Amino acid sequence: KKGGGRYLKSGGQWIYDNEIEKVSGEYEPGDIVNVLDFDGYKLGKGYINPNSTIRIRMLERYHDDPIDEAFWEKRVRDAWEYRKSVVDTSSCRILFSEADYVPGLVVDKFEDVLVCECETLGMERHKETICNLVKKVLEEDGIRIRGIYERSDASVRKLEGLEKVKGFIGEPFDTNVVICENGVKYRVNIEEGQKT
Repeated sequence: KKGGGRYLKSGGQWIYDNEIEKVSGEYEPGDIVNVLDFDGYKLGKGYINPNSTIRIRMLERYHDDPIDEAFWEKRVRDAWEYRKSVVDTSSCRILFSEADYVPGLVVDKFEDVLVCECETLGMERHKETICNLVKKVLEEDGIRIRGIYERSDASVRKLEGLEKVKGFIGEPFDTNVVICENGVKYRVNIEEGQKT
């Protein structure tokens, strides 16, 4: 709408339902759509969910890049390069939702396993691709990931029209993991413990 989108234009990544003047064309919930200003100026692309107050979560701004595997791989690589420069990466958060431009998806690394949490309909379609890209990028640095576990069991998924999900992405593995943080060893049960 004219006068709307101030949050978006100041760097935010969400478009609320009351900021949209009209929707042109057909789409399925979770589809990636073009976002235009009231005067037709392209603001970027995001995924849409008509069942959410946050109607669109932006994925890219001002460009016309296709949202494909190469797009997601660049997001993963950028996040991983940043983590390597600021934290001990033996166990850390690799992808942090909007902070890494993958809105609604969190991927944590616990030594040699990944745990993902997906809270939005749009990312539900891409979560497995992105998790496998994380695995690929880490393996290029000599880090072998033995498995991926999903902990998308937060109640917020209901607001997106999604059921809670908990289980393996790919082959099952022992979900008890020993991690070392600041010289202290911890036994973590990624299946039953608190995800973070």
